[in-house]
Order: sequence, then structure tokens, then C-alpha cells
Amino acid sequence: MVDPSPKHNSERAHGDGAQPLVLVYLILYTSPKDGAEVVSYRGHESEAINAPVKEDSSLRGFGMTFTIGKGNEICCQAIASIVEEHLLGREVEPLFANMGEMWQLMASDPQLRWIGPEKGVIHLATAAAINAIWDLYTRSRSKPLWKLIVDMSPEELVKCIPFRYITDAITPAEALKILQGASKGKADREAEMVAKGYKAYTTSAGWSGYDDAKVARLTRSALEQGFNHFKLKVGADVDDDIRRLSLMRSIVDDPKQMPAGRKEPSPGSLAGKNAGPTGCVDVQEAIDYMEKLAHLRPWFIEEPTAPDDVLGHAAIRRGIKHLGICVATGEHAHNRMKFKQLLQADCIDVVQIDSCRLAGVNEFLAVMLMAKKFGKIVCPHAGGVGLCEYVVHLSLIDYICISAENERNVLEWADHLHEHFVYPVSINGAGCYNVPMDAQGGYSIEMLKGSIEDYSFPQGYYWKTGSARTAPPSGH
Repeated sequence: MVDPSPKHNSERAHGDGAQPLVLVYLILYTSPKDGAEVVSYRGHESEAINAPVKEDSSLRGFGMTFTIGKGNEICCQAIASIVEEHLLGREVEPLFANMGEMWQLMASDPQLRWIGPEKGVIHLATAAAINAIWDLYTRSRSKPLWKLIVDMSPEELVKCIPFRYITDAITPAEALKILQGASKGKADREAEMVAKGYKAYTTSAGWSGYDDAKVARLTRSALEQGFNHFKLKVGADVDDDIRRLSLMRSIVDDPKQMPAGRKEPSPGSLAGKNAGPTGCVDVQEAIDYMEKLAHLRPWFIEEPTAPDDVLGHAAIRRGIKHLGICVATGEHAHNRMKFKQLLQADCIDVVQIDSCRLAGVNEFLAVMLMAKKFGKIVCPHAGGVGLCEYVVHLSLIDYICISAENERNVLEWADHLHEHFVYPVSINGAGCYNVPMDAQGGYSIEMLKGSIEDYSFPQGYYWKTGSARTAPPSGH
């Protein structure tokens, strides 16, 4: 057993007397005056935290699922139902010995499946529980999650993957062949990532509602930080979207704005270009919208219509392909079967897995392997509290173990609320994620005790007093 509490920060020690399950309904306040999504325009960063532990031990595992406020209490109840039924009282080493069986145990409750199956709140809750088990596992081995996975053999990884319902898209034998093929050069790719980090794109300048001065300031700041990719939220007002996109284009395409020593992206390649807008609604509306924005040369439109509408995505992709614009989706694709359909129907160019929407590491592996087979790139969604902490591990796993390519892959970076985490992720001067290296960092999702005490809802200090004892988010 190991003690995951670092010795360098007294606030991060959680004390003795660990309980089998701790559920926290947490809402981190975000200013209503700041930028917004087009549809989900009113909300706070919010999560349900799950911390199952091995009794009489300092070893803890943390998991969370992400919402934007209302509904967190439903997630908490669902997490409790899953964990209390299938985890409490179990020995952990038998779970670790076969993480594929663990996944089936957690995701296949015959009664809880009725309110899914494998989608909606029950799948969000399953994600929190399964990710907590992976966090517990990786802490017990004194490795960050990505390293635990990277060090597994192809055969061990295949045993972790839920192939039920997707063998018409990828079989265990095909997955094994992909993983074995990626084994060549794996050590070199790992060393490359540790040295350079994983390329990121930023959404900081792209929220709806920002005026010109703020868009310009945040865009120039992002360039100075090393970013080449910028995402904007669109769909509410085409004239306003064109204004913001044009302003951003005028800055990122101006050689005088390029920081000293920075290499400008090649004009002959899509790599390193604007990561593009998101957010239209109906199929034809999305196509028409992109016709109006095409002169600004976005790389892709993200989640352009209802996330369950596979045929709608296919129609949009056909309708804008002549514009040279790609389609990305997956933030709300709730399971591997939905991704299977999107890939089989050739609906998308960019696979945007969400670390809280899919049911944990096991299902991510399934989707990333399908993406590799179908020749699509994986660029995870990370626009919310804790998501950046999660997904850097997934992108590292994809590059090092599965795809063996990352020329065009980028990982979303949202520069807020990281200060609430014990092992926060960070960006280096080249606009890349630094690789999590702390041996006790696990899946990087443990939150500071003070943040939990302040923002737990409704009993937290902030929600009782209107102020927080923890420091406010830097720069916000």
C-alpha cells in the first residue's frame, strides 16, 4: 500500500479514518458575465466526485463526472447505487487483475441498465466509478495512469476492452494487431512526449459574448503562450460570429503577431491551423452557416447538430466537404456503439471523446482503437473542470500505444479551475500539455480538501456565505 498524499502541501493531507465511499456534489462558481456556450449558455462548472477507498488504508481512488450544475444530485445518487452494489467490501487486487471483468461488473447491473442502458446519467455515474477504480489501481502501482497503460502489453490491454456490440467494427484480433503494430517505436514516442509535451488548442478567446478587445487580447496572449489552434463558439448570431472569427484570423495570420522564434505553420498543410467553430443546430442550418464562414478557413465544425443524429452528421459532412471543412463530434456521444456508427457511416473526421461521457478508460480504449482502424484522428473534448486533467492521459495513450501518429492531433485546453486540483495539468511555452509525471498523481483528478469544503453544494462555505476561502481562478 502507498500513501498518495504528497508531503509538500499540508492542505492536501486528508487525514486518517478513510471511509469506503465519499460522494460530493460540487459546484464551482463561474461568472455569468464571462463567455458562454451557444446552447448551454447558463451554468456553472460542476461535478459529482466519487472516492472509493480500501478500508484501513491511505490508498484512495478518485473519480468524477462533469455537469454544468443542475442534475449533479442525480449523478451522485446513481454513483452511490453503482458503488454500493458492486464495489463496497470487495478486495481490490482481484479487480486490478482483470480490469475487463471489472468494467463488465460496473456497467452491466441488470436493473440499473434499465435506466440506460450504457447512456445518460447511469453512464455518467459509471464513468465516475470506473475512473476511480483506475485511479486507485494506478496509485497502487506508483505510476500516473498513462504510464500504467503504456507499460501494459498488447495482450493485457485487449483484456481490458469491452468489445460487446462493436465486433462488427473491430474484433479483439484486429485490436491486438493494431496494438502490436504500435509497439514498434513506443519507447521513442514516450520519450518525445515527456520531453516536448502534447499539442494543445485553446478555447479561451472563443467564447460567445466577448467583445473585440477581449477577443484580441486573449488571442494575442494565446499566441505568446505557443498555441497554433484556436476554437470559437458559434451559432447564435452569424454576423457576430464573422466579426469574432475575422478578428481572430487577422491576428493569427499576421506575421507581425507571431512571437519571436516561433515557426509559422506551413500554408500547405492543415496541421497547426484554426481548430474551428462549433455549435449550429439543424442539419441544413449547419451547412448554410459554414457556407457563410468558409472564407475564414476553419479546420472543422464541432458537434454541428444533435449528437445522436448519425445521419445528420453524415449529411453535414457531405454538404461541406467541398469547402474543405471537416466535421468533429463526440463530446456527447455516450458510448462506443455511437462512435461505431459515426465511424461506420463516415460521418466525422475528428473523434472527440469525452472523459466523463464514456464509461471510463476501458471504453476510451475501444473508441481510440476504432478511430485508428477507420483512419480518424482523436482530439478529446476538455472544456470543463477536471477534463483537462483527465484527457491528457488519454491522448498520451492514443499516441504512444495506439495511433502512433499525432501530426494533426490536438488536445483542448481550458485555462480555468486547475488550481482546485492536487495534481493540476499545465501548458509549456510551446503550447503543449506537460506530461503528468507524479508517481502518486494517478488519473490527476484528486481535488484539494479546501476546494471541496468551499464548493460542496449546498453546505459548502461559498454557497453559505457568497465567498470562498480558496484563491479565485487566476486571470478570471
